[in-house]
Amino acid sequence: MRGLICGPKLAACGVLLSVWGVIMLAVLGICFITHSAVLIEDVPLREEDTQDTNPPQKIYELYDKVAVNCFIAAAVYVVLGIFSCCQMTLNRQKAYMVHL
Repeated sequence: MRGLICGPKLAACGVLLSVWGVIMLAVLGICFITHSAVLIEDVPLREEDTQDTNPPQKIYELYDKVAVNCFIAAAVYVVLGIFSCCQMTLNRQKAYMVHL
C-alpha cells in the first residue's frame, strides 16, 4: 500500500502524543501571553534586562516571543497529528484488503 510508513500502534501513539502536545503547548503559550510570573525562569533574560532603568516592556516582549514559539511548536504537533491520523486510516484500509 502506497504511503504507509507507520504501523497501527505507532500511528495511534503519534495521535495521542500530538493531542497531548497541542493541549500542553497551547496552555503554556496562553500563560506566556498573559505574562505569568511563575514562568519568569523560562524567559531568556539577560543581566541588562533586569536593571531598574529598563521598563518592563522589554521583559513583556520576551514573554511574547516565548509564547509565539509555543504556538509554533503546537502547530507542528497538529501537523504530526494529522500525519498520524492519515497513517491510521491507511492501516485500517490495509486490514480490509484481500490479497489474491
